[in-house]
Amino acid sequence: MEVFQKAKAVKLRSHLDKYLVADDDRKKVRQSRNGSSRRAIWFVELVERKSNVIRLRSCHGTYLTATTESFLLGMTGNKVLQTEPEMVYDLKYEWEPITDGFQVKLKTWCSKYLRANGGTPPWRNSVTQDDPHVTSTQNWILWDVEAVDVSETGSVKDFMSSVSSLSSLSDEAFDSEPASPMSVISTNSPRLSLKQFSHINSNKFRSAMELFRNAKTVRLRSHHDKYLLAEEDEESVTQDRNGSSKNARWTVELVPNSDSIIRLKSCYNKYLTASNHPFLLGMTGRKVTQSRPQRLDSSLEWEPVRNRNHVKLKTRYGNFLRGNGGLPPWRNSVTHDIPQRTATQDWILWHVDVLDIHVQSPGDKPPAPQTLSYSDSLDFSPRSPSLVSIISEKFSRQQSTDSNVSSPPKVDGRTIYYHVAEENGDVDDETVEGYSFTFKGNGVDELTRKLKEETGLDGVIVCTRSPLNGKLYPLRLQLPPNAIMHVVLVLSSSEVAEEFSKQGLL
Repeated sequence: MEVFQKAKAVKLRSHLDKYLVADDDRKKVRQSRNGSSRRAIWFVELVERKSNVIRLRSCHGTYLTATTESFLLGMTGNKVLQTEPEMVYDLKYEWEPITDGFQVKLKTWCSKYLRANGGTPPWRNSVTQDDPHVTSTQNWILWDVEAVDVSETGSVKDFMSSVSSLSSLSDEAFDSEPASPMSVISTNSPRLSLKQFSHINSNKFRSAMELFRNAKTVRLRSHHDKYLLAEEDEESVTQDRNGSSKNARWTVELVPNSDSIIRLKSCYNKYLTASNHPFLLGMTGRKVTQSRPQRLDSSLEWEPVRNRNHVKLKTRYGNFLRGNGGLPPWRNSVTHDIPQRTATQDWILWHVDVLDIHVQSPGDKPPAPQTLSYSDSLDFSPRSPSLVSIISEKFSRQQSTDSNVSSPPKVDGRTIYYHVAEENGDVDDETVEGYSFTFKGNGVDELTRKLKEETGLDGVIVCTRSPLNGKLYPLRLQLPPNAIMHVVLVLSSSEVAEEFSKQGLL
């Protein structure tokens, strides 16, 4: 509730990394990846008679409304719409924020929750109010709250009138200028420029990038007053009180075309990596390692999020870098996770010591990140050292490197990146790497079963794109001998699957 009391406007991001948006028809509410759109902004109104209840008003002046109308006949979810204000004190406009870890659940007047649906159409991108009973959908009612800084725009009413003056512009136009995290909107301008409007995305709770923007080298000190260390095996990452060690120094690398993402490189020239490997079987935390993959993927990327005087480092999929305490094997270990217990909430907080900075003249550009041009090793597993690291790090220790370069390391499984196609075969954001996991099998049937477990979808067809014409084709028999595969899941009930059947591909 605290963030809603301080913020005049917010954005709500679902577990699918999509934003709650109000369509221009002034009726529908759905999810969209376009968080820069004006339709993703919701203005907060506190309910005077209830200290723990809010109303959310869209850029159209309509209210987020929990209706009693069924979303689909025979299903439990009810529609969530945007409606014109009739009686502003009506309960259907009211939402009770309930904190759940670092996220929020929004409870309706009838004790249900705002839910962001996934899966197949018509559920995909829909928003309903429901009380999920299935374990796999428990996270669907959790929302990340991003405060929108309108503190210097005057009243919300004035700001909304400024927004409405831009209503004729398409949403794509709002992506034309990158947002500046520390910029504000001028109140002297009668009309907001596109650049000024993009500054609305700045979040005073997420300004931790200012610590890293000009930093060359940093140290990270955990809640346990121990430093993040890269171990000499060039794979493990731990905590230690020896902050003077070179192993505690991490080089900051800014990610191109992003104002909020960094990479951290150890003294062994390897990246801090959020792996998919569980730290302990049956536990939620996953290993954090040092690695140097052939391609710079999302597992190397961290989003600094400010928390008062500390920083949280967030992975692409919502986990946080965590310095663990307690008894062995947890003691001094480092994982990425979302802490569920109050006692471990501070374990994801880090104090940042800036050791070196980039000294630049006003016209200088930030240093370009180092690119990886080698192609000898295709293994993403942090257990397998890359050929470059073997040559660069061990050459001085051995008089001959013949044994190091004779053959690339053996590939232990392959990395599968996957997307789920729409009914017509279109894939949303296919240019992005997508979700991934390590697969050690060779058969299509085995891969299909694994993907069903990963996605929770039944009746899927595993497809790949032809390198000749870019069309989707079902995978059959054995998988190709690639260390990295990009696949697309097609629902067996979709139009594309019907087309496959007509062509005799199934």
